[in-house]
Amino acid sequence: MKLITFQNKTGESRIGWLQDNAVVDMNLADSRLPVDMLTFIDNHEANFEIIKELEFTEPHYSLDEIKLLAPLPNPRSFRDYIGFEQHMLNASKSFGHIVGAAWYEIPIFYFTNHHGIYGPEDEIKRPKGEEKLDIELEMAVIIGKKGKDIKAEDADEYIFGYTVFNDWTARAIQKHEMTVPLGPHKGKDFANAIGPCIVTKDEFEKYRCTISRESHPEHLAMPKTNGARFDLKMTAKINDEVICEGNYKTVHWTFPQMMERASENNVTLMPGDILGSGTVGWGSLIENNFSVHRPLEPGDIVELEIEGIGILKNTVI
Repeated sequence: MKLITFQNKTGESRIGWLQDNAVVDMNLADSRLPVDMLTFIDNHEANFEIIKELEFTEPHYSLDEIKLLAPLPNPRSFRDYIGFEQHMLNASKSFGHIVGAAWYEIPIFYFTNHHGIYGPEDEIKRPKGEEKLDIELEMAVIIGKKGKDIKAEDADEYIFGYTVFNDWTARAIQKHEMTVPLGPHKGKDFANAIGPCIVTKDEFEKYRCTISRESHPEHLAMPKTNGARFDLKMTAKINDEVICEGNYKTVHWTFPQMMERASENNVTLMPGDILGSGTVGWGSLIENNFSVHRPLEPGDIVELEIEGIGILKNTVI
């Protein structure tokens, strides 16, 4: 099921699902269902039972009658990881760093701004004075169940669904700040775009895969586990020009491993928390020192697409 948050004809924010390229308003379908996504996720097991009772529901709107919003506009928290070795190698080289040994030992994350959420077609304002605005092509997982000290092998039961994530980055600001070894600061603070929908985890089973030494890129280290992956194409375009074509299955650290790391030491993950996968290899402009495409400028249109989810499109202003 592809769940959405949208603005209806009267300007109200509602939630629903996509059905044959049209929209079902779930509260209109059944008044027991909520009108906001966080409330839906909090009680998603009971809510899905109600939806099952509905069988077929006639759509309430066509897509051109509504405006898609960020599918979860108010996550409870937002961690972003660096899960892809190819990106780590590329970005470290561009910044003149080497990849620290710890990256291969534990999934590394930082907390990003869970209030700075943008959705499909939203305009992204370039930070004042920024000369190297960049994108990052990522997938994100939405937590659906409260838990702490979650083991990777049990993590799937805590997953609600997945979405596309653009981790907008001000590289010039970031480069200055990162001379102090504290982690990302204002260079990552201004915009996190997600959407166009949340795909429930059951929809991803058809993409599940494993990897082997033979199938994993030979110049990359073999991950500690070969499972918990999806064979999903990931594509980034700027002004209709393809700048990256990757695949999620090349990830080094998987979402279950990330969830284990985030929840260890008695830390509670909550429904509506989001974890970013990190950027797929070549999924940001810094990885080529902006040689594939110049830094983003007002008027540029960015489209990030992940197979099975859809296209997240934004315009820089």
